[in-house]
Amino acid sequence: MFTEIMRYILDLGPTVMLPFVIIIFSVSLGMKVGDAFKSGLHIGIGFVGIGLVIGLMLDSIGPAAKAMAANFEIGLEVVDVGWPGSSPMTWASQIALIAIPVAIGVNILMLVTRMTRVVNVDIWNIWHMTFTGAMVHIATGSYWLGMLGVVVHAAFAYKLGDWFARDTKNFFDLDGIAVPHGTSAYMGPIAVLVDTLIEKVPGLRRIHFSADDVQKRFGAFGEPVTVGFIMGIIIGLLAHYDVKDVLQLAVKTAAVMLLMPRVIKPIMDGLNPIAKHARKRLQARFGGQEFLIGLDPALLLGQTSVVSASLIFIPLTILIAVVLPGNKVLPFGDLATIGFFVAMAVAVHQGNLFRTLISGTVIMSITLWIATQTIGLHTQLAANAGALKAGGQVASMDQGGSPITYLLIQLLTWQNVTALVVIGLIYFAGVLLTWRRARSFSTPPEPTLSSSKTLSE
Repeated sequence: MFTEIMRYILDLGPTVMLPFVIIIFSVSLGMKVGDAFKSGLHIGIGFVGIGLVIGLMLDSIGPAAKAMAANFEIGLEVVDVGWPGSSPMTWASQIALIAIPVAIGVNILMLVTRMTRVVNVDIWNIWHMTFTGAMVHIATGSYWLGMLGVVVHAAFAYKLGDWFARDTKNFFDLDGIAVPHGTSAYMGPIAVLVDTLIEKVPGLRRIHFSADDVQKRFGAFGEPVTVGFIMGIIIGLLAHYDVKDVLQLAVKTAAVMLLMPRVIKPIMDGLNPIAKHARKRLQARFGGQEFLIGLDPALLLGQTSVVSASLIFIPLTILIAVVLPGNKVLPFGDLATIGFFVAMAVAVHQGNLFRTLISGTVIMSITLWIATQTIGLHTQLAANAGALKAGGQVASMDQGGSPITYLLIQLLTWQNVTALVVIGLIYFAGVLLTWRRARSFSTPPEPTLSSSKTLSE
């Protein structure tokens, strides 16, 4: 009975499931039913809007990307099915339904022990943690090691929500919100590592340009919609489209630049009263402790610099896939949501698109390389879910290219020690720097001599 109920709830999808969970959460904290329903409905409407815009990107840019690959005779044999393909496979795995209460239990335990401030209400995106568990289960043959994978990914994700809370608040203007999920969270440490290295190079650290800089310099021709239009023309020309199709694609990419920030607004209208009420009640109940509401990384996609970076990285990711040694994955399914991969990097670099290009290139290279290494396991996951055509193979950049998943698999199987050491050192360095960066934000500055004197007086 429990299994059937959970399966039914999951089948509702995030546009229904997330508002439903948030309404229950809000009412349980004493919010009026009418206000909770209104806020939840706004959030659902916002996610419908995001889905429509992402669908527009997938339907327009997806075929153009495939045409680009065909025109340049790119011999990449395994197509990236993206998160729309990976998430249903994950929910059909043997550990999926147990993974949800496990991830929730980890969150509760960490809240009680004050190991995190993140109250995760985004149940749908537990599929990321579940994917890690399912892949570990397949790699090791152990159900319990698979559940350990869920626990490790969940605990790490909640900490990432804490560590990047300042970026979420100051850069994205999401006060009281954390984003502990998906590629936006777990690729953030790579951006921190790259940012730290760039700061060591005098020439590079002085280079700065952002979407705002482009707009100021070029006026109307630097506005987001114009940039989107130009990117659409470039992608269309690379796809060898005729003039009509090039112009249609250009208008659609311009529409994405305009619409994406606007479809985020209903979500924020719904979230703001909930977040304020939830934080107030939780802080009153738990002695003033500050809490953050954990939500979907789609909230980050409305920022202008993130949208600009997304459009830049659509053709750039295909180029990286072509030149990356040993890569077998053709980017496709995740191209429409490429912003998830670089959103936190944009915040880490404070909107500096030059630095985002560097860290994003590193992020996409690591993602594609890992996605290639996990093709066999991902294909087995698809086969177990009955979602595989005879003789076919599948891969995905989102989650299939996750360092967390890959490093856990290698730690438990020791199949590729060299990769474990290289990827492990890079990622561990990024995580360590992220932890130190977060600590520096939370530590008050040392008092100056003048302030010390004032205090003593």
